[in-house]
Amino acid sequence: MQYNVTVKGATAFAERFYRALGNKKVLTTAVSMGQAQMGREGNQWYRPVLYLRWSDKKGGKLFGNGQHPEGLKQFSFEVVTVNGKGLISERENKQASYFTQDLGNGVDPLDMVYIPAGRFSMGSSIRERWIDDRERPQHQVTIPPFFLGKYQVTQAQWKAVVQNLPKVKHDLDPDPSEFKGENRPVERVTWFDAVEFCDRLSKYTGKQYRLPSEAEWEYACRAGTTTPFHYGETITSELANYKASDTYAKEKKGEYRRKTTPVRSFPPNSFGLYDMHGNVWEWCADPFHDNYKGAPTDASVWSKKHNPFNYYIMRGGSWNTEAGDCRSAFRSDYSDHFNLFKLSVFIFVKVGFRVAQSVGKI
Repeated sequence: MQYNVTVKGATAFAERFYRALGNKKVLTTAVSMGQAQMGREGNQWYRPVLYLRWSDKKGGKLFGNGQHPEGLKQFSFEVVTVNGKGLISERENKQASYFTQDLGNGVDPLDMVYIPAGRFSMGSSIRERWIDDRERPQHQVTIPPFFLGKYQVTQAQWKAVVQNLPKVKHDLDPDPSEFKGENRPVERVTWFDAVEFCDRLSKYTGKQYRLPSEAEWEYACRAGTTTPFHYGETITSELANYKASDTYAKEKKGEYRRKTTPVRSFPPNSFGLYDMHGNVWEWCADPFHDNYKGAPTDASVWSKKHNPFNYYIMRGGSWNTEAGDCRSAFRSDYSDHFNLFKLSVFIFVKVGFRVAQSVGKI
């Protein structure tokens, strides 16, 4: 779903943007501040046209030939929307901006996609199928711009970091995955493993890589939609890797692959992110809370004073979950505590992650 920019939203952007310029902020920072202010007026997350056309040079273009602020590149992709029967009702061509983080050794770099600022309703509406008390109450959250991995971290990327970068806090297995394949997502990783990966990458690059907050993850998954899935009213096995032998709405039963698939096997969402539904669960930075009562209304991690069994949020579903557990709003959790008793082998076969970074840190 897309949203028009309202007069109120445009005014909010302009006021914050010009105030930032007056305070000697650089252009890209001023735009980000303007976007954040505009997002507080509703689901309005587009870059203003003026941002794409202003020039720093006489007769020139500001970002010339596909380049975006801070040297970002652009990529094009097709977004599909389906109805309740799982049939494609709309196709749309989109573009998004990103930068790449080289990992060396001929490994595919991490593609970090720019996620624009905005405001959205987090959680499930009462009209949604399979809703859970964990997803309530639905609440408005304002998200500043950030970067998120285009894909789930692959086994090749995992191995490149683990084998070549020194540990920060603990050792990592360079080849933990059950379903082998360089371009398959890494799995059988705990929350602490994912954090260690981010810490190693941060120390090496001088850039602050991290897990996304739960609010950032859902905002990025929805990409402006309010439907159960970013694809629309349901999903099918042609759109995601999940237990499609069971149905969610009126779609036909599909293929249950019983294993992970290579990243970028299915169409992306409107932000240009792949596999936000299914394939492997994705760790978020937040410890688990039973519901959203008292949840922050910004993109911050919802901390918890006591988390003795290390329960952390997982999002997105996996190759082994039914469609309802792959919904944009669905929340799951798991405890690394169980790993101490070797009870988590099957669970972690379904869990991976993707990395995030705040704007201004590239």
